Amino acid sequence: MAATAENFQERLNNFINGLGDRYEPYVRSHLSKVYMVLGSTAAATAGGALLQMNNILDLGVLAAVATLFLVLGLHFYKDDGKNYSTRLSMLYAFGFCSGQTLGPLLGYISSINPAIIVTALTGTFVTFASLSLAALLAEQGKYLYLGGMLVSVINTMALLSLFNMIFKSYFVQVTQLYVGVFVMAAFIVYDTQNIVEKCRNGNSDVVQHALDLFFDVLSMFRRLLIILTQK
Repeated sequence: MAATAENFQERLNNFINGLGDRYEPYVRSHLSKVYMVLGSTAAATAGGALLQMNNILDLGVLAAVATLFLVLGLHFYKDDGKNYSTRLSMLYAFGFCSGQTLGPLLGYISSINPAIIVTALTGTFVTFASLSLAALLAEQGKYLYLGGMLVSVINTMALLSLFNMIFKSYFVQVTQLYVGVFVMAAFIVYDTQNIVEKCRNGNSDVVQHALDLFFDVLSMFRRLLIILTQK
């Protein structure tokens, strides 16, 4: 048992040292901030969902409208080095409102089988942690080519969704859910490496980088919820 513990500790130390050798201190510091902001945004999302599910605060349509305005605000209100606190507050508000919009779906699933939520949450966390780590350990910039392909797939899926509003094909709906999970998984890998490259090129916008990853995580979690509920 002691030998196993020592072996694990040695591998862990080698892993940490490997990341230290691979990435500059300022890149590691930036990644730490991004992951911390991502985690706190996810906490704001959970808070918004819980308040809605327990009928303490339900913003309804206002939450959906607010998410649109907030994400547009974050896009156009660029980081200038002095507005970090304001943009961070906007990101947290976006996360909270996203939780409000997710509340009805979570409430419905909770009435069917609460274990589905736990399974989807666990699956999302494990997938994100594994793929983001894999992207950091992979050859630098290896997966950046995925960006154009993934945007094309997203655009195609959006177009199919519009057509499916008319034809209402169950096959198309299910296919989009499963393909969407794989696309979001690929986006996690791409966005992780893209954040590193942007940081090295002087872009240290923690809020925007956390928002990129938050989109990936939230989209994957939503799709996993629906897939597990349909089974």
